[in-house]
Amino acid sequence: MPEHDAAAPVRAATSPVRGVSGGVARPTVGILALQGGVAEHAAMLETLGARVVPVRTEGALTESSLDGLVLPGGESSTVDRLLRRFQLRDPLVEMLAEGLPVLGTCAGMILLAEQIVDPAPGQQSLAVVPISVQRNAFGPQADSATEMLETTLGPVNAAFIRAPAVVSAGDGVAVVARRGTDVAGDGPIVGVATDQAVALSFHPELTGDVTFHHEFLDRL
Repeated sequence: MPEHDAAAPVRAATSPVRGVSGGVARPTVGILALQGGVAEHAAMLETLGARVVPVRTEGALTESSLDGLVLPGGESSTVDRLLRRFQLRDPLVEMLAEGLPVLGTCAGMILLAEQIVDPAPGQQSLAVVPISVQRNAFGPQADSATEMLETTLGPVNAAFIRAPAVVSAGDGVAVVARRGTDVAGDGPIVGVATDQAVALSFHPELTGDVTFHHEFLDRL
């Protein structure tokens, strides 16, 4: 994913983030900060009222009382290698297995997938969401594009940069966005959700569209 000089402008939330108790909450959200678009996610989440914790160590992951976790875009095979190098993979797998809510964008979707149909040599996923994904499904970085999607949450301004696509989805997976058609159509699947996870092929954080981040915080 290319570097960006500054975070995209963030649209203001239309209502306060609400916790499971029904009252206004300030959830603590970790962002895996080994590589990729960390700053844009952090700015968006803080604007929506969350406390953000960059996760680069096992301690930040396990000792920060996280209510949720974001896996940002970047290079999925590089993030996979860094997770193992910094001894984060095993504790992350354990926390996700215990049900930690998670939002993944672009490379984050690939990390969450149960299967990568075209992995880089030695690449592994975290196997959280029962989907199969194809990396770089829409072409190289030169084919990057920003477009409006019709999603289950309404129109979303999305940036596609070497984006993956969902090839197949298993039980318990809801399709929340397709590219080129509405959700009821037959376009490539670019957004899915389960009770625990939201996985998006695209980057709403780069366009300043808070729709899915707001919905994710509402889950916490």
